[in-house]
Amino acid sequence: MGVLGRCPAEMTTRTAKATKTSSTFRMECATTINVRATPQRIWALLTNAEDFPRWNSTVTRIAGKIEPGQKLALEVPAAPGRTFKPKVTQWEPEHTMVWSDGFAPMFKGVRTFTLAANSDGTTAFSMVEVLSGVMLPMIKSSLPDFSPAFEAYAADLKREAERTA
Repeated sequence: MGVLGRCPAEMTTRTAKATKTSSTFRMECATTINVRATPQRIWALLTNAEDFPRWNSTVTRIAGKIEPGQKLALEVPAAPGRTFKPKVTQWEPEHTMVWSDGFAPMFKGVRTFTLAANSDGTTAFSMVEVLSGVMLPMIKSSLPDFSPAFEAYAADLKREAERTA
């Protein structure tokens, strides 16, 4: 779950390409893609927990309301049997949403979703996840490569937003 709103050069392509950076106590995965839909349409998809599994192949289930201050129960195919419980910690409708999980300084995950309207009527969707903490060096080697899931997430969102725009 991530903090920086950096946009890789690949954002103008039709498919999302994830970027990764890593240091001893910090790991980041990010993706950005242009979507032929309004920020309002994309925000509606990103904040409808009940509908997520229908269009997003990287999410099996989300329980709870995607609203400020709410805790979610998130299940993903990449971690069968495990439930993640992020809290919606930042909320700027149709622009920024942040989900946070964990206990700093031990281990924390922060995922940031950002929408930016482009002058051509498209919207740049960015998703960044930052994992950090003193426990990270001990568990880093057991973590999966998040790139394929990030690329699939962005592609699924683009397909659904453009289909229903």
